[in-house]
Amino acid sequence: MLKVLSRIFIKNSEDINDPAMRRAYGTLCSVYGIFLNVLLFAGKYFAGLLSGSVAITADAFNNLSDAGSSLITLMGFIIAGKKPDLDHPFGHGRAEYLAGLGLSVMIGVMGFELAKSSVEKIINPVEPELNITIGLILIASILVKLYMALYNRQIGRKINSAAMLATATDALSDAAATSAVLATMLIAHLSGINLDGWAGLVVACFILIAAYKAAKDTISPLLGQAPDPELVREIEASVRSHSEVLDIHDLILHDYGPGRRFVSLHAEVDGNSEMFAVHDAIDAAEMEIKEKFNILATIHMDPIEPDSSEVMQLRSAVQEKLCESIPGISIHDFRMVPGPTHTKLIFDAAVPAELNISDEKLAAQIRSIISENWHRHYAVVSIDRSYT
Repeated sequence: MLKVLSRIFIKNSEDINDPAMRRAYGTLCSVYGIFLNVLLFAGKYFAGLLSGSVAITADAFNNLSDAGSSLITLMGFIIAGKKPDLDHPFGHGRAEYLAGLGLSVMIGVMGFELAKSSVEKIINPVEPELNITIGLILIASILVKLYMALYNRQIGRKINSAAMLATATDALSDAAATSAVLATMLIAHLSGINLDGWAGLVVACFILIAAYKAAKDTISPLLGQAPDPELVREIEASVRSHSEVLDIHDLILHDYGPGRRFVSLHAEVDGNSEMFAVHDAIDAAEMEIKEKFNILATIHMDPIEPDSSEVMQLRSAVQEKLCESIPGISIHDFRMVPGPTHTKLIFDAAVPAELNISDEKLAAQIRSIISENWHRHYAVVSIDRSYT
């Protein structure tokens, strides 16, 4: 059904890197979710009145809250799709993460309320009534929720939407909750054993765990999580494919929401090359990143002297010596400036982000290593931390 609707309402539906296309998918799925959840609320509320089951009635209002959650997700996509303005020059893409976070909070509240009502039913058990009509309504509800989880997960992965993936998790939790309600009613009907409260408590724990996972998936990008290593490798390979680029470093990926990413990096080039030709190659590399990954790129050129065997040999020797004391370190922008009494070695040192030492102490350690091994040399070093 959703595929048919997407073909009708979304043109060029395969262009998922387009922010407008993502908003169209998010809007369609949210409206569809609101419609299904309102239907489920009506059906379960009717079943709750027929059976006198507090659990079914509570499950019905849970679906009504899901309709509200879908409305939050819809608002997130609408806000995220707004064009950049003076106050938000990078757009509003992170609003989608906020919608996913709000949804995970609602999942957690629902889990807490279910746990509380389950404890009350354990203390004061009430035997529910079951008939064919009630059973069919609950089975249909489970199947609809599984269907909702499936399409939200598929579209969420397709457009890389944390909010829709959180909605899929919520739908699975609802299916589990309704399954538990149905199972306990069958057990009570067939054996007279009332496990309604205990089953509800188990489901509540499952829902709370799902809420934690959904919140984690949305909080991480809001806080500024590390980029996908595979994406970093692909960007590096794309830039290095240009022969004018000798090496790259200081790559930073900035994420302002799905479809709104920026990358900056430094590219080492031959300082003796014709600068206009090198600049054209850098421009081509930036455009290639935009076309391949839908990421705006800014590449800074760092000229080096690859034809100077003395400089390159000394650079390799310094790199090797530093690695003996500081694992994971790498150097770039290496220059040698001879003087009457000593030679300056000017370079940047890139160190792993997890290295637990201040930049000042690290720079002092590097200068000490240089002076101990090359007595007439002095290091002028800048520390770079890895962001990938």
